[in-house]
Amino acid sequence: MPIIKAMVRNNICINSHPAGCVKIVEDEIEYTKKYFATEKIVGAPKLALVIGCSTGYGLASRIALEFGCNTVTVGISFEKEGSGTKPGTPGFYNNLAFERSCEKAGLAAKTLNGDAYSHDMKNKVIDSVKKIAQEAGIPAKIDLIVYSLASPVRTDPEVGVMYKSVIKPIGSIYSGSTIDIMSAQINQTSVEPATEEEIINTIKVMGGEDWEIWMNVLGKADVLADDVRSVAYTYIGPELSWAIYKNGTIGQAKQDLERAAKAINQKFGRTVAFISVNKAAVTRASAVIPIIPFYISCLFRVMKDMKIHEGCIEQMCRLYKDHVYRAEAAQDSTKIPVDEKGLIRLDDWEMRDDVQKATIDRMGKITQENIFTESDVQGFKHDFLAVHGFDVEGVDYESDVVTDTI
Repeated sequence: MPIIKAMVRNNICINSHPAGCVKIVEDEIEYTKKYFATEKIVGAPKLALVIGCSTGYGLASRIALEFGCNTVTVGISFEKEGSGTKPGTPGFYNNLAFERSCEKAGLAAKTLNGDAYSHDMKNKVIDSVKKIAQEAGIPAKIDLIVYSLASPVRTDPEVGVMYKSVIKPIGSIYSGSTIDIMSAQINQTSVEPATEEEIINTIKVMGGEDWEIWMNVLGKADVLADDVRSVAYTYIGPELSWAIYKNGTIGQAKQDLERAAKAINQKFGRTVAFISVNKAAVTRASAVIPIIPFYISCLFRVMKDMKIHEGCIEQMCRLYKDHVYRAEAAQDSTKIPVDEKGLIRLDDWEMRDDVQKATIDRMGKITQENIFTESDVQGFKHDFLAVHGFDVEGVDYESDVVTDTI
């Protein structure tokens, strides 16, 4: 059994720590239980499908639903299992920890590992929904679909073509500051503009086409409740990041996500699909997007000083309690608060004028000499490592660990 240390190359962590992943999941479950202890949701979903359930907002969604709303959940993710000598992906351990916690609490849950884009997985989900509903004594009707896939590639099951996404600007080179997570070194970076093919491919992977397919397939299989709702996630961020994000290839894909929501609503003849604009979070991908580590390090410092900082689990508990299943929206999805574009704005605290002004001012003052005192670069590093199970309080990183299970 090996002792595992974090292996980070170019802001990418290439391994994980099982015990740390377990502790993070358990901590998020405990937060959820306390959050909902006096805040019961009226009209909470009885059966939810979480597509992309193993990390970040998808994992936090599943925890909030299962342990906060007593919702039976079916989750899908594509994770590499651990072996006797090498750790698996963080999501592999997260899923194991989640299911173990559900079993201890007497809650019903089923996790499927595989390609969520494939026809085969969609058929497996339908079978699993029917089976778990029967075991739980509830109708085999999904009340909520959370679409939170974050895959870099997608194989179109109809034509067998694999598409790869890229994080690039459109039209011109992007240049900006970024931070090496492990050393806190400020560097300048440049990214070449995307080709037309790369733009199309990124939309194919990260857009809304597969979300539409899921809703159509589940509808035809007659496993959707009459008042079903579906939520997908996006990010907009401040204007300073728009060249690489909102106006770049990712932004094009997120625009397609909005298109898909409108198409789903039109097909169902009512407001079924929602998109939640979440706040900036440290994920496995955010560390490699130019300007984002620099911006988040300053943003987190500001929001923590103002005592309004949230991580993924805090965001998702608030999303389902105060938005998707708020009291007045329990029986009427049109009462869910949205902006003029129909988007749920869970980034409302991040995008407050005072928060943005303080963040931009702080970014302008950061130098290599004062980065540790004027930003939360240490907090960013902690969150990045914790996503992979490292730097988690209460975990002994000098001990041998079992890597093929938890």
